[in-house]
Amino acid sequence: MEPLIPEIEEAIPLPKNASEALPTMSPIEELDRTAATVKEISDLTGQPILPTGHDVAQAKEYAREIIKNPKTRPDFSAMSAEVSSMLRGMVATYDFELVDDLTQLKKFVINKLAEEVKEASDSKTRLTALKMLGEIDGIDAFKRRTETTHIVKPIEEVEKELKSVLEGIEYRVLDEGEANHG
Repeated sequence: MEPLIPEIEEAIPLPKNASEALPTMSPIEELDRTAATVKEISDLTGQPILPTGHDVAQAKEYAREIIKNPKTRPDFSAMSAEVSSMLRGMVATYDFELVDDLTQLKKFVINKLAEEVKEASDSKTRLTALKMLGEIDGIDAFKRRTETTHIVKPIEEVEKELKSVLEGIEYRVLDEGEANHG
C-alpha cells in the first residue's frame, strides 16, 4: 500500500505550539470546552465520570477563587476530568458565568432564592424567599402599576373643550368682607 502524503501549501505560517493555535477564550469558554472533551471521552470509553468528595471540594475552591477575582484563569489542563466536570456542573446549575457582571449576579441571586423556595423546611422561610423573588426588578410580582393614557387631539378640539369648560363656570362677585374671610 502506498503512503498518502497530503499536499502542503507554501507560505502559510504554522503555530509554534498547540496553545498558540487555539483561539483566545474566556475562563467559562475554556471550562465549557474542557468539560465537553471530558464528557466525549467518557462517552466514547463508556467510563462514567464519578467525582469524589475531594474532587467536589477542589471544584468549590476553584469556583471561590474565580468568583473572588473574575480575572483569575485556572489551569484547566492541570485539573482532573472529575474536577473540571464538577466545576462546569456547578456553573451550569446556577447559570452563573464566572465574570464580573451584574446581570450574572442577578441570575445567581434568583437561582439561589428559587432553590431556597424549593428546599426550605418551613413556610416562613419559603414565603420570605418568594417575597424577595417577587420584588426583583424584572419580576415585579408585587409592583403596583398605574396606567396613564395620553390622548393626542388637534389644537382646535382642545380649544373647543376648554372654552366649553370655561363657559360652564359660574362667576360671582365677592365684596371685600367676603373675600378676606373666605
